[in-house]
Amino acid sequence: MRILIVGAGATGGAFGARLIQAGRDVTFLVREHRAEQLRSDGLAFSAPDVTTRLDVRCITSVAQGDVYDLIIVAVKAPALDAVIGTIRPAVGDDTLILPLLNGMRHIESLVEVFGARVLGGLVKIVATLDRNAQAVQLTTLSSMTLGRLDGGDVPDAVREALDVPGIHLSVSGDIIGRLWEKWAFIAAAGVVSCLFRGEVGDILEAGGEEQILRAIEECERVAAAAGHTVGRHGHEGSVAMLTEPGSHFTSSLYRDLRLGDPLEAEHILGDLAHRARSVGVPTPLLDAALLQVRTHRVARARTSAGISA
Repeated sequence: MRILIVGAGATGGAFGARLIQAGRDVTFLVREHRAEQLRSDGLAFSAPDVTTRLDVRCITSVAQGDVYDLIIVAVKAPALDAVIGTIRPAVGDDTLILPLLNGMRHIESLVEVFGARVLGGLVKIVATLDRNAQAVQLTTLSSMTLGRLDGGDVPDAVREALDVPGIHLSVSGDIIGRLWEKWAFIAAAGVVSCLFRGEVGDILEAGGEEQILRAIEECERVAAAAGHTVGRHGHEGSVAMLTEPGSHFTSSLYRDLRLGDPLEAEHILGDLAHRARSVGVPTPLLDAALLQVRTHRVARARTSAGISA
């Protein structure tokens, strides 16, 4: 299969490297600055089991008629609208689109344009792009789950293309449910980290376990009211992750908050809060965390405007 990966950051770079190492036909669609890095230095990738630098193909736009079999979208949520327009020439009659974003809004946006070509997908990986633009997989966790939005069969060609060493691949008959389950977890983690501004272990030591459990309950109640109850295994996993004594875990939203503007706060927290209101579920902790990050954004904009002036 001809595979186009949109984005070569931590997630796109890590999974793309695994696919290239397995001999898959991969092209990256990236911005000009990242394209220059990849063309001059290659794609640097490190994980607990490998450190490598790969020559890669990359483009900054898609030529008309340059159609791909599978398009993997691995960008931050704010970039999605631009991506939808950019990938249109790459989409043919048989093209499938696999987004790897968090939340649900991106699924709805893509389906509105591309219909049944869109698959559901989620990944679990602890990865970052370091100061040298190297994709770094920090732990052995590297999994990808995909499925048809209508519960139908995923083509064998897609499964075979993505089933490579270094990626634990699974196919779900209820990918929508799995996406909601992950959304409930990352939203709860975002609430806890952003509202209390710290690592899980520090929040627990400060006496925050009750609030952590309330945040998990709030987010899972929204999912249930939307028709996607988080299962026992998923719930227990969230509780274990967010109540582990001494844990250094923080959410990606909080890490973004510390570095600058929390790019996906509206996509993860804002959209969930909106859906909570639509189904009548009160979410005081979620609302407070959302106000926190929005206040941060307003303050940064005001400060930046003052500096510019």
